[in-house]
Amino acid sequence: MDIAAVRSLSPYVRVALDHWLQPGTVIAERMLWDYELLFVKHGTLEVEIEQTRHVASAGDVLLFKPRQSHVIRVSEHSNVHQPHVHFDLIELADSEEVPVSFKHEREMSAEEARWFRDDLLSGPDLRLPNLIRLRSVHPFEEILFRIIREYEMRLPFYRIRLKSLMLELLVCLLRDAHLPLPADVGGADPVPLEDIQLFLSENASRELTLDELADQFHLNKHYLIRRFKSAYGITPIQYHQQMRLERARSLLKHSRLSIQDISDALGYPSIHAFSRAFKNKEGRSPTSYRNAAIGQQ
Repeated sequence: MDIAAVRSLSPYVRVALDHWLQPGTVIAERMLWDYELLFVKHGTLEVEIEQTRHVASAGDVLLFKPRQSHVIRVSEHSNVHQPHVHFDLIELADSEEVPVSFKHEREMSAEEARWFRDDLLSGPDLRLPNLIRLRSVHPFEEILFRIIREYEMRLPFYRIRLKSLMLELLVCLLRDAHLPLPADVGGADPVPLEDIQLFLSENASRELTLDELADQFHLNKHYLIRRFKSAYGITPIQYHQQMRLERARSLLKHSRLSIQDISDALGYPSIHAFSRAFKNKEGRSPTSYRNAAIGQQ
């Protein structure tokens, strides 16, 4: 893609959903008019894209491109958590009218066949494969769920925000796919990062310091930050803070706990500290977030 085409990028998000597929689900052969990014958060998907079989498991991303025939299958033994987003890479005059396709080209009318977008992610400069095995899962996942929340909430100017977030998501994928690993990432970790993630998750209900985390795993603080950030794009404390706020969003949206109770449950020193941290991240107070979420139900 030349520089003029890069400058024209203006994504249009058609659909963004946090979605589960039930055991045994089959999405029959179809061709999309647009792109679909599908993140396998839990479970395993078997897909056939242009007669090539792929198996995508937790942490993988599938990219379905315009005019690519594909079939999606879920095994009979487990369901699959698969948040996904359909989008045009460049917004066109008909972007708002074009739906998501569940047809093969042979079943389309002449008008529908004109809806296929150009595939701009298979060129020499901007190239992404159909199956992407992320080296840094958390940055991608965090941006994807921000897109889904923005699409669901539909606040004023949400379309502008979605464009920004989709570009951020694409840059995250392109960098993950093309940039070399830092020189110090080779070799075995003395402590698996999954163990550190588990500890952060188990302690999401309280404040946690870098000193405590380093002492827990007998690691140098600077080494810990470097290793964690090379894998996830953020520091372990930032990851911990985001995890706490993700739980706060869930409790605000799906529970009847008071703001004070949620603040206490997450270990904030005061309701004011919780409200300040939440507003800094979300751009609104916990109460405003809850009211807007209730209004969408």
